[in-house]
Amino acid sequence: MSNRYYRPAPITIDEINADWLTAALRTYAPDVTVRGFEIVDAMRSTCTKLRLRLVVDEAGKRAGIPETVILKGGFEPHSRNLYYMHEKEVRAYRDVMPVLNLPCPKPYFADYDPDQKQGIIIMEDLVASGATFCSALKPQTFEQVARRLTVLAQFHAKTWGSPEFRNGGDWAWADDILANQRLHFDQYLEPDVWQRFICSSRGAAASIRFHDRNWMISALDAIASLSKTLPHAMIHGDTHLGNLYIGPDGMPGFFDSVTGRAPPLLEIAYHLGCALDTGDRTRWEGALIQHYLDELARQGAAPLAFDEAWRQYGAMLAYGYCVFIINEPFFQAEAINTAYVARFSAAMLDHDTIGLLKSVS
Repeated sequence: MSNRYYRPAPITIDEINADWLTAALRTYAPDVTVRGFEIVDAMRSTCTKLRLRLVVDEAGKRAGIPETVILKGGFEPHSRNLYYMHEKEVRAYRDVMPVLNLPCPKPYFADYDPDQKQGIIIMEDLVASGATFCSALKPQTFEQVARRLTVLAQFHAKTWGSPEFRNGGDWAWADDILANQRLHFDQYLEPDVWQRFICSSRGAAASIRFHDRNWMISALDAIASLSKTLPHAMIHGDTHLGNLYIGPDGMPGFFDSVTGRAPPLLEIAYHLGCALDTGDRTRWEGALIQHYLDELARQGAAPLAFDEAWRQYGAMLAYGYCVFIINEPFFQAEAINTAYVARFSAAMLDHDTIGLLKSVS
């Protein structure tokens, strides 16, 4: 069976069948046959995650295909409009994380079908593997975040300022995350849409200093201008706590990537802004950034002084704030959006993000 028989990709759950699963999994194990399957449960959010119990033949068992897997794809009403996110996540599992060694669920299939505007990944079931999932409503300890920053520094260092991002390079396909996200943000920066979010509970959790739509637009423009002056690296792109886990061995793990290139401090500001409780952040963030810089140096990345990293970090907090102030509640629950907005708002006040971005523009 040709491995291209898995196209066209299913765009409804009802279109998933044993023949399609067989064709998809044969890209991992050429002799496997799926005899049957059942959907054990489903989680529906930005994308859909289905836990499948597979019945595979002996060839599949010998290849190590487990009894339960997670199938993730765009099966929601909004999915075709988010085709670029599906493609980025397929790239992450297929092309980035295995090559750059960012710990993630083991993928058994990953492909993007441009005709269907659908990306599907079949991956390891982390529940069956004994992983512990992080939660937006449970901020992390210093030690947990430090260990994750060690892994991120090792990941970022491999492509820090890489010439392979240029035309013809191995990473030339990697999109500028800030430029691409702006295309997504613009629909939510329309006056009536913006006001809907400002009038919600998350808006009430933010300082009124960050309620002005025109300021938000100028802040995103300033971050994009700053980004053009800085080295880029491949980043995970969405390291909020809902996309993170801790393996049975204590190793930090990452999923739900929207991979691309950006200044790495964008990822650090985003992660710390999400992960640290407001009462802990002011005591820990400086030491955590220094820890990250020390690990970068150990990995041979170009030196970055603490004061410069601190400046970039303070400015780029506005990006994380924008992500969650405009995040639809069918992407993340309102309690999660509100918690993150409150953390970013407090951090931006402490760092004078408004003043930092004025100095950039």
